Amino acid sequence: MISFRQKGDFKKLSGYLEKAKEVFNIGILDRYGEEGVRALAEATPKDTGLTAASWRYRIVRGEGSVTISFDNTNFQNGVPIAIILQYGHATRNGGYVQGIDYINPALRPVFEKIADAAWEEVKRV
Repeated sequence: MISFRQKGDFKKLSGYLEKAKEVFNIGILDRYGEEGVRALAEATPKDTGLTAASWRYRIVRGEGSVTISFDNTNFQNGVPIAIILQYGHATRNGGYVQGIDYINPALRPVFEKIADAAWEEVKRV
């Protein structure tokens, strides 16, 4: 039989993580939000260019978290055009248009930069 005993608490670790959370400058996410919008606009398949020009980002701070989300405001008859470009869609005559994965490759470098910046801030604490 294996047993473990633990004595003490995680005060030092908790304190370190709290400091790291406070140190990370949330404002830096604006730079990555703008970079993500540019990357999405460049990667979006263009017919009229309206979908490419309709990308926006939001930064929402929650309890213990920060979220950056990218939205596209181009809807036609209630249909989000960016999503049907990404995943494909049926046509009126029974056909199907294959989607193009353009969102993930466009945002991957931006997310990697965010992760690297966050890690540098944690190491600095």
